[in-house]
Amino acid sequence: MKILVTGGAGFIGSHIVDALIAQGHDVAVMDNLITGRKENLNTQAKFYHVDIRDKEVEDIFKREHFEVVYHQAAQMDVRKSVADPRYDAEVNILGTLNLLQQAQKTSVKKFIFASTGGAIYGEQVQFPAEEE
Repeated sequence: MKILVTGGAGFIGSHIVDALIAQGHDVAVMDNLITGRKENLNTQAKFYHVDIRDKEVEDIFKREHFEVVYHQAAQMDVRKSVADPRYDAEVNILGTLNLLQQAQKTSVKKFIFASTGGAIYGEQVQFPAEEE
């Protein structure tokens, strides 16, 4: 299967890439390397050094014809989020919207989005967290 992992040079994303390659998938990574590390990249994955907000994302989707997207890319620095909420929104909202639009245009079959539980559910007293 042809799979894109955004944020694939980050801690979680790089482990997803490794697992997918071990399963025999054709994997591409999209990462701007602001928080991701080049040494985390699996050499068997095609690497695109690009920000998820960039226009170039459209060209990559058209060229690659991904079947699945694992979206791990995000601005996750809490201090930066508080200091510059506009930047946080541009990356996390508009960047994700850009990916979703390109996935829709190119008929991606599955779009898997990861988010931080703490940001959504806050401090939990009881586990598992209720989603209602």
